[in-house]
Order: sequence, then structure tokens, then C-alpha cells
Amino acid sequence: MKKLIATLFLGMGLAFGGLNAMAQTAAPAEAPAAAATAADTAAPAAAPMAAETPAAAEAAPVEEAVKETMDKGDVAWMMVATVLVVMMVVPGLALFYGGLVRSKNMLSVLMQVMVVFSLIAVLWAVYGYSLAFGGEGLIIANLDKVFLLGITPDTLAATFTPGVMIPELIFVAFQATFAGITCALIVGSFAERMKFSAVLLFSVIWFTFSYLPIAHMVWGAGGYLFDKGALDFAGGTVVHINAAMAGLVGAYMVGKRIGYGKEALTPHSLTLTMVGASLLWVGWFGFNAGSNLEANGGAGLAFINTLLATAAAVLAWCIGEALSKGKASMLGAASGAVAGLVAITPACGSVGPMGGIVIGLIAGFLCLWGVNGLKKMLGADDSLDVFGVHGVGGIVGALLTGVFSAGSLGGIKGDDYSIGSQLVIQAEGVLITMVWSAVVAFIAYKIVDMMVGLRVTEEAEREGLDITAHGETAYNR
Repeated sequence: MKKLIATLFLGMGLAFGGLNAMAQTAAPAEAPAAAATAADTAAPAAAPMAAETPAAAEAAPVEEAVKETMDKGDVAWMMVATVLVVMMVVPGLALFYGGLVRSKNMLSVLMQVMVVFSLIAVLWAVYGYSLAFGGEGLIIANLDKVFLLGITPDTLAATFTPGVMIPELIFVAFQATFAGITCALIVGSFAERMKFSAVLLFSVIWFTFSYLPIAHMVWGAGGYLFDKGALDFAGGTVVHINAAMAGLVGAYMVGKRIGYGKEALTPHSLTLTMVGASLLWVGWFGFNAGSNLEANGGAGLAFINTLLATAAAVLAWCIGEALSKGKASMLGAASGAVAGLVAITPACGSVGPMGGIVIGLIAGFLCLWGVNGLKKMLGADDSLDVFGVHGVGGIVGALLTGVFSAGSLGGIKGDDYSIGSQLVIQAEGVLITMVWSAVVAFIAYKIVDMMVGLRVTEEAEREGLDITAHGETAYNR
């Protein structure tokens, strides 16, 4: 226990030491007097109106600013959406992952998911929110809102509609769940063999130096990809590709499980996996539709796309399995659901329902290949197929967002929208996220290995992490 506590303090010390340098380098020299609120980073329309020309100012001095209003319906919806995302992680993701591992490692996975989520939620309030949404910057924001400084129940955050606001505390909480689930997703890549202290220390470092910069670059005011016009409505790059690359690097660096490729390492409870996948699907409505920040037609579009794309991916995966293996499996249906959810995430607010169905169908087939063909090509023991589903699905979704957002294909973009130009921007976002996350993850794993070691002993791995790491078992014999 002492070693675990020391590990956490060391990780937080490393994080604070580096984030100060990041914030000072990337943040503007002086924050504007009326700094943009948190949600300005996600919604260009929510930014303050452009300054009027002198003539216009003289003609209509009364219209210099948009009156700020807050709707209780939006507030209630965002609170519900936040709770739904928490449900995605605990119990959704925890049960989905837990059912996929062997029974001797069930509790270890539940612990890793729950504790990582909790750790990141606290770090988000301490410094994460400030660095991601605390101000303008090309790569990172600043520490102006460290420890949630200046944020009160009366502080407002902007939405996609000029003048329509929500309480900033709710926006902080909503975005905290995104950060938490992203780090928890990585657990699936090195499940059943990584030290608990190493998991937590890695999460602190990677969250600080990969999640926060990518989140700011994509959603933050002045962020590089935000200013380029990259489309990522709810986290295709920020959450899924980001986590998948960290997981893939971890699978290589931690090494393969004992017996991998020589003996069957089968899931111990597909029933729990199906329950977890179902909770993920339900919670994902909060994840995607909540990213609209308002309870209106935009949320409705994200909502129906989350329904239809996921259903299409389930069907595609089952068809693919039936054609290639002769039978469709429950594990395949659950995996297909997650693949569809991942792929529609960046696109849910800008593509039409038919475009959502096509994205789901394509993602179902390609993610099936990702966990079978691509996994063998990569040669990594990605235990729970984080890269095969979240990596492949995230890449597919990010790129197809650039295609199906076009008005001619049922999307919301106008006649001046160029699919080719947007595809280039989307591809750039994908590549930056993949490289950034991989490099940070590699360095983080190296640091963790030097400090506490990455992997449990062979004896502990054979006995199971439930007993050796936590002193308890999931099931009484």
C-alpha cells in the first residue's frame, strides 16, 4: 500500500512538473479580459460575436452583445448525459472488459477501470480542465483555472448557440467523464498482466501529456486542429484513437500473456460482456447527444445516429462472422455494437441518419477484420482488442465524417463544403493523434517500468491478479 501511494505521488509530481512548462509555452502571454468560457472550445457558434464595423456600431449600438440566457431543460439534459457517461464506464466498460478476461482476473479489471476513472476525475478538477479548456493555446491552454479557480455555481459556459449558456460546473463534470473513460479504455490492452501501481502511474502521465493536449488541439480555443476545422463531435480522435494507440504500444511493451497463442485464453462470462456492451450502448446516448450541450434538434440528430449506426454495425459484424466462420457469435454482436458506437462518435452531430447507417456498416466489417486479420499482422497481444475496435473504428469514423457530413450525402454542411479538403484535415487529425499518443505512451511506459516495473511476476500471473494484487476473488468456489 505504501508503495502504491508513493507511486501515485510520484506520478502526480511528474505531471505537475511537466504541465507547468507546457502551459507556459503554449498559452498566450495575456488572457483576454473577458476570457471565453469552457464550451467555447467545442462550439465556434458559441464564441462572442465578431466586433461590428464602426458604421454598424453607430447604427445599432444596442446590439453590441448577445444576451446570455440559460434554459433549465438544457441544464437537466446535461446532468442526465453526464450520469449516462459515468454509467458507460462503471459498470458498462468494467463489465464488458471483465467478462472477456479469465475468472481469476475478473476483479483486477473491475478495479483498474473503476480506480483509473476515479483518479482521472480528480486530476481533471485539479489541473486537467484548466489545461484543456482554461484558455487559448495552439497545443495546450493554461493554468488559470487550476483547482477550478474562479468557477462557481453562477459561472456559465457557452453552447453551440450564441448566448445560450449552461452552468460551467456541469460542463466540467461532463468533460471529466470523457477524460476518465479514455484512460479506462486503455486497460483492455494489457489486461491480466500489468501491475496495479503501474496502471495508475501510467494513467497519470499519459493523461497529462497526451489526453489533455489532444483534447485542447481538437476542441480547445486556439487549438491547432480546432482552427484547421477538424470535425470530431464527441471524441473519435480525442477518445478512441488516442486511447487505442496508447493501448497498442502498451501491448507491445508489457509483452504477451503467458500461454498466448499456445492455449485458449477464452472469456469467462459472455453474459457479463453482453450486459456491459448494452450499458455502453445506452450510456453512449449521453456521450454523443450530450456533446451537443443543448437539448434541441442537434442532440436529436446525434441521438438517432447513435441508435442506427450501432444497430448497423451489429448486423455487419454478424454477417461478416457468418460468411467467414459459418456462425454469428454473441461476442461478435457485442463487439459490433461497440465498433458502431466508436465509429459514429466523431460524426454523430454532422451526418444524416442514412450516412450514420453506412458508417456503422463499414465499421462493423472493418473492425471485424481489425480484431482478426490486422491483429495477427501486428503481432501484439492486445488482450481485449482495444486497437482493433477503438483504433480501427475511430479511424474509420473520423475519415467518413469528412465524407458524409456533406449536404449532398445527407449531412448538415452547405454547398460550399468540400469533401476532399475536409478529408485532408480529418486525415491530419488522425495522424497527429496516432503519433502523439504513441510517443507519449512509449515514454510513459518506460518511466513506469523504471520506477515500479510494468509486469507482475510469472507466478502472480499464473495464479491470477484478483488474489495476488487485491487479495480477493470474483467468485466463491
